[in-house]
Amino acid sequence: MATINSPIDAPHLPFFDVNDPSFSVRSELVRAARDAGPYARTPYGLAVLRYEEVNALVNDKRLIQGSARWSEHNGITGDWATWWANIVLNKEGAEHVRLRKLVNPAFSSRHVEGLVPKFQELANELIDGFIDEGQCEFMHQFSEPYATRVICRLLGVDDGNWEDLALYAEKMSLALSVAAKERLDEVEWGLEQMGIYADGLIAERRAAPQDDFLQTLVDANEDGDRLSDAELRTTVILLFQGGIDTTRNQLGLAMDLFVRHPEQWALLRERPELAANAVEEVMRIRPTTTWVTREAAEDCDIDGILVPKGTTIHLFTESSGTDPRAVSDPDFDIANDTRPKHFGFGGGRHYCLGHFIARGDMTEALALLAQRLPGLRYAEAPEWLPDSGNTGPVRQVITWDREEAR
Repeated sequence: MATINSPIDAPHLPFFDVNDPSFSVRSELVRAARDAGPYARTPYGLAVLRYEEVNALVNDKRLIQGSARWSEHNGITGDWATWWANIVLNKEGAEHVRLRKLVNPAFSSRHVEGLVPKFQELANELIDGFIDEGQCEFMHQFSEPYATRVICRLLGVDDGNWEDLALYAEKMSLALSVAAKERLDEVEWGLEQMGIYADGLIAERRAAPQDDFLQTLVDANEDGDRLSDAELRTTVILLFQGGIDTTRNQLGLAMDLFVRHPEQWALLRERPELAANAVEEVMRIRPTTTWVTREAAEDCDIDGILVPKGTTIHLFTESSGTDPRAVSDPDFDIANDTRPKHFGFGGGRHYCLGHFIARGDMTEALALLAQRLPGLRYAEAPEWLPDSGNTGPVRQVITWDREEAR
């Protein structure tokens, strides 16, 4: 039994030890708690399980972004903790607005539309590399190179060393897992290597300017008023780490859903125009970010529960997305476009910067994968990260009907 050190004084609420590697946000324990009420306790504070309450709290002005205290909660110190505290995600007020405005142009919907042919070209290239083999380890043969090379092309960077970048991002992302403290050496190594790479890119752009988004960040650093040296370096690292990690894991989660719902994979093959809605369905049911984190900026009364200032509030994304009170038929259905919004990209003023890119590149990937790999199924049991915090497959070997593949 985990020690309960939650600041929430509500012993009638169930308790979830979200740090336990065996805990699952999709467990019967969570389902039973959601049936009983919208709230539970965690070691850090409050978990919110139902759609209506998550939807209200994700925009509640009494709450601020809660991820900034992740390092503190998990006893993480050092360079990663310093970097994490200074990324745009964890800034508030004028600093957050300023940094977000500088980064936003790279992630605009108009920019994404122009990249669609490149997404398609890249997806087909990767599928061509393994389709004749009859099976592949999806995470390392498709999802990882696809996510990494998309970010490289978005930023105007050569993708020849994508494997190194993917490895650095993978190691950095361990900091957001429940095993963060035990694997901190790997995390710090990944950050160090990504920082060396970012320094090299920045130096290149200063020596030989190019017409790309990365150059706009370097230019913003020239006068020092809009972007400091430290902010430039921190932001470049974040663009690679965040862009790679989220899409890589989310595509793997999508494939798992489709393996378990073969009729939906067949439908997507017949109707590739459903791919955009398929992305939304995947993120409603199996988001890689299993909770959106907020923090009480003041003492709050939330439905009669006293939430002291500084308390962390976890808004459970999957639990809210499958809440039968909000979704009358919560089963996976890519043809149903009437679902309420999901929270896989967060919400409010901290809504994910890269959501247009993530939606765009996953849409093209899923459409082409379904077209070319019919009869999707597992060749062996997949291996998983813990189903808490940021999750996804570690290893995912799939196969398909070779005679019908194209």
